[in-house]
This record gives sequence, C-alpha cells and structure tokens, in this order.
Amino acid sequence: MTTVELEARVASPGDAVGAAPVAVGTAGSTSAGANRAGATDAGAAVRRRPGRPRDEDMDGQIVAATLEIIDAGEDVTVSRVVARSGVSRAALYRRWPSLTTLIAAALDVGRTIPPEYPDHVDLREALFDGFGLGDTGVALSVAASGYAEERFRQRIRLVMADRALQKAYWQSHVSRRRVPLLNALRAGISRGELRADLDVEACFDAIAGTAYYQIVVRGDRMDDPAVAARLRAAVETIWRGMVA
Repeated sequence: MTTVELEARVASPGDAVGAAPVAVGTAGSTSAGANRAGATDAGAAVRRRPGRPRDEDMDGQIVAATLEIIDAGEDVTVSRVVARSGVSRAALYRRWPSLTTLIAAALDVGRTIPPEYPDHVDLREALFDGFGLGDTGVALSVAASGYAEERFRQRIRLVMADRALQKAYWQSHVSRRRVPLLNALRAGISRGELRADLDVEACFDAIAGTAYYQIVVRGDRMDDPAVAARLRAAVETIWRGMVA
C-alpha cells in the first residue's frame, strides 16, 4: 500500500474504533500485530526501522493521547491521536501496526502483572486476594488494579464493540495477568490440595465471570458492600468444588 493510499484510508470514517479495524501499517498487519503483542509488554508490538532508535517519550505521548480520547468517550481515530499527541502520522505509523494494538496498550495503562505466589500459599485466600476480596470483605476494587471504574466501563464498551480489539487485548495483556494465580492453583493440584481433575482455567473464568456479571448485567458498582458479599459467596461455592 502506498503512502497516498494509507493517507486516504486513515482519513476515512472507517478508521473509527467500532468499525472494521484499520491497519496503520500494511494490509493484514492487524492480526500480525496482535500476535506479536502477545509476547511483549504494552507498546512493544510496533514496527521498527533498522538502525532507528526507539523514542520512548513519543510512545508515551501517543498512548497518553489515545487514553485521553478513550476517557472522553470519543471514537479513537488516527486523526484524533495525531492531533492530541502532537506527533506526525509517519511517527504513528512507525510505532503501531494498527489502531487495535495501540488501543489495547492504552487500555492497559496502570495495570501490572501480579507476582508469582509463594510455595504453599493458602490457596483459598489467594483466590479472594486475587480478585480483590480480602479478609476485610471490601468489594473488589477496579481502582486497586489500576483502573477507575468509569475507565473500566469504557474498556468493556470498546472491546465489546470490536472483536479484533477484544482478542488483541486478551492476547497481549489480560491473559498474562492470570498466570500467577493459575500457576498457584496448578501447584495446589500437584500437592494434592485440589482435585486432580480440576480445570484451573474454568475456575478462574467462573470467579471472574461472577465479577463481570455484577458490572455488565446487573449494573452494580464494585464498591457496594452487597456486591462484595455476593462475590465472596460465589468464591466460597466455587472453592468447595475445587478442593480434593
């Protein structure tokens, strides 16, 4: 695709998120970028020119501008990112193979991968702590994981509207944050504390699904004590089916 063709594509209404994902680089780079992002940190799935040093400050400008657009409830387009960040289109093209990978990186700002759990950790408590439901009974806090609740809801809106973004965000960010708790559960199986036939992925999904149900279906806030009580009861029920 020529530079002229690229300019024509990014200037069209189709570059808005929610429509078909728009490749900032060459055609087909959306899926390729999503696959590369799965093994890298936020912002690492970018196109680099040989011998050209990476400008991390410019990366930060681009991601911050994208997040401001998301927080404002606006569609993320190349034109808006360029205008708000102050970088050139050429600089954007060099760093991000698609809007999909850029938005996925922006959505993950403030999130971290939890550390591995120590050997012989109390797995029941690890489940509660892993989902923000410690001994205090405080409701799962989205803010504690690096998100304000409104940003969390914006994330839900964006990924539900764009399947490619949903998959890219899962592969490059969300799936990695599950690993420490999944590893702890697998270790529990090896020690004989949990059922030998336990599907740890299904257990994680069951608990996380309960939390998402409160926000997406019931429309509740996660700082509501009644929500915390429901989540703790759900984890207790799932836990009883997990132990050996």
